Amino acid sequence: MKNFVVSKRAGLHIDEIYQTTFRRWGLKQATKYAEGLFEHFKKIATRQVLLRPIPAELGVNGFLSHYEKHFVYSKILKSGKVGIVTVLHQIERFNE
Repeated sequence: MKNFVVSKRAGLHIDEIYQTTFRRWGLKQATKYAEGLFEHFKKIATRQVLLRPIPAELGVNGFLSHYEKHFVYSKILKSGKVGIVTVLHQIERFNE
């Protein structure tokens, strides 16, 4: 059973990451990176990844973790599952 949920925004970002990786490094690398992201999501949900609380001054509840060149913003949902809110490239600004 999957214990995380990917938001629509995160899904769009994952698609963009896949397409960019595919254009630059090909199908094999794009697939490997996407699969790695989903493995990271599983590890977030099972608390096997270092989660850093988002600083209170940003006014957003949740956690950040790092996967290769991306930051993953997640939060605990009322259902108890982990919500993957968005995935941003490390050079992107968080509050976008």
